[in-house]
Amino acid sequence: MFAALLLATLPQSPAGLEDWFGRELDALTQFYAELHADPELSFAEERSAQRMSTLLRSAGFTVTEKVGGHGVVGVLENGAGPTLLLRCDMDALPILEETGVEYASRNEGVMHACGHDVHMSAWSGAARFLASHRENWSGTLVCIAQPAEERGSGARAMLEDGLLTRFPKPDFCLALHVKAELPVGTIGSCSGYALANVDSVDIIVRGKGGHGSTPHVTHDPVVLASRIVLGLQTIVSREVAPDAPAVITVGSIHGGSKHNIIPNEVKLEITVRSYAPEVRAHLLAAIERTAVHEARAAGFPEDLLPEVTILSESIDATYNDPALVARMDAAIARALGDGSVMPVAPVTGGEDFGMYGPAAGCPAYLFWLGVTPRARWQAAQDGGAPVPAVHTSRFKPEPRASLRAGVTALSAAALEVLAKPSR
Repeated sequence: MFAALLLATLPQSPAGLEDWFGRELDALTQFYAELHADPELSFAEERSAQRMSTLLRSAGFTVTEKVGGHGVVGVLENGAGPTLLLRCDMDALPILEETGVEYASRNEGVMHACGHDVHMSAWSGAARFLASHRENWSGTLVCIAQPAEERGSGARAMLEDGLLTRFPKPDFCLALHVKAELPVGTIGSCSGYALANVDSVDIIVRGKGGHGSTPHVTHDPVVLASRIVLGLQTIVSREVAPDAPAVITVGSIHGGSKHNIIPNEVKLEITVRSYAPEVRAHLLAAIERTAVHEARAAGFPEDLLPEVTILSESIDATYNDPALVARMDAAIARALGDGSVMPVAPVTGGEDFGMYGPAAGCPAYLFWLGVTPRARWQAAQDGGAPVPAVHTSRFKPEPRASLRAGVTALSAAALEVLAKPSR
């Protein structure tokens, strides 16, 4: 009985995957190193896109390039069945790398500090494995390599360029994202809202400048900007229900040029985070209301009221469909072993993957991939130095084990969705 119980808890990798790793894992790890060494910024992912296109074509996909910029779409039809969209993102960040790895970025001031090199590599491995084992599934696989995730614009650009009309419309959408706070070999799962709406707001606080010695004959935008900043802080604490997550952060305030000169304007730059659509709408309206009425309360004339602009580069919240999450988590846990899938809390970071499911009217799931060596992760848990996070110059995944887990998880999830019907 003990032996039977032990066997029941062993990982059950998709058929053929371990043999595939024996042949391909070394090359896949080298491919990751090449991607890491050659990062490209948002909407400039030309070489990365070419690598993705070449790889998909060699695996038998029908490939279309330059969708929404440097976006790549590969379609592999394999009989009757559902359509699965499998997405990776390609862009890097304007960060000078300080990891010390031998395959460090050779493009000065640009780094894959958010792990999109892991995303591309795991995605490409899963695409190649699925393409070479078509006997195990039925349906259509749509693999997309997306530009400009870091700008929050790539998903929108691909959708506006006909992603859902020029190519098979998905029944399910799937993606992964690295997470430094999880040990390698584990998957983080969050059902429901997993990442936030992200909105950027600019406020131009206008005034009537003058000499610092005669403030009474001016309309001082510095003082008004300060009042607006303080007023914004009570929107979340007094207008949003305590159980509804919301964040308003003024990240930048600029104005003036000299000690004794009252300027004509001050600029505020604000980031706004939320999950629920109604909370999002309330926050944005309240920001404008607060800015305008603080100006009126300070006696500013109507022609000097603040200009409030909501920027177009917004990101919609990522909502993981609970039924799909439960189904995918079970498949991934079978492939990686007991304890490999763990619940994680939602975060107020943004990810434009959240646009695909609502646009297609289908369930979607983005899961987290642990990438930190276990010994390093355990040391941090025991009170040692924190693990370097994404978007930092020292973020350093463990490539080989991360890719093995990422390819396994994506492949297992894809095969669950595209499973052949029972006879």
